[in-house]
Amino acid sequence: MTALPLDDVPAVKVYLGLPLFGRRAPPEGNRELARLQSEDFAMLLFKPAVAGAADELPRVVEALRQRGCLAPGQPIDLMGFSAGGAAALIALINGKVAVKAAAIVNASTGLGVSVHALERMTGRPYAWTSASRALAERTDAVRHAGEIGRGRPPVALLIVQGQGDNVLSPATATTLRDALQPYYVRNGNEKRLSLMLVPGMPHDWMVDGQAAGKVGRAISYWFEQHG
Repeated sequence: MTALPLDDVPAVKVYLGLPLFGRRAPPEGNRELARLQSEDFAMLLFKPAVAGAADELPRVVEALRQRGCLAPGQPIDLMGFSAGGAAALIALINGKVAVKAAAIVNASTGLGVSVHALERMTGRPYAWTSASRALAERTDAVRHAGEIGRGRPPVALLIVQGQGDNVLSPATATTLRDALQPYYVRNGNEKRLSLMLVPGMPHDWMVDGQAAGKVGRAISYWFEQHG
């Protein structure tokens, strides 16, 4: 990933694509993605692409161990942007993989937040079902803050949010930080949770060279300190 190479971090780096996107996109491309979004954003797009990415992580970790990239029992670090950040948070909720440190940038904190953003962009309400409501509950990082902060010590989590993000409100990040904070303070791990608000940074932060440099340095430092 040219936008965030993390060259200063001494680790094996694996850049994972979300299901249904990039090289894993359906043959029909964006047209099919638009159809899935219109038909049922939660169950046909968010579930396979975002929750599905989190569900794949244990298999990815096992494959890395088999290739000698990870020692048995060695924890990993995670980084995700936007939907990838949501996938990282869901993986932390699931707790099926040991994660030592994580960084998320302009991240959705679950299906409910993503649906709200979609409704604002399209001007159309999403038709909730019992299945999509259950998925929203399962992927809500604020509701599941206790699971994210359950480790001893808890995962070192850096939350980066652009204050110029017109897709996800900066309040999304502050709400997550506020929900997590008690679980970190309780055992003296305050320094393992950090919120970085970047003035003016848009959702697609990589197009802002100054912001991208600042974010890259902050994430590299975070993983150097905690990874």
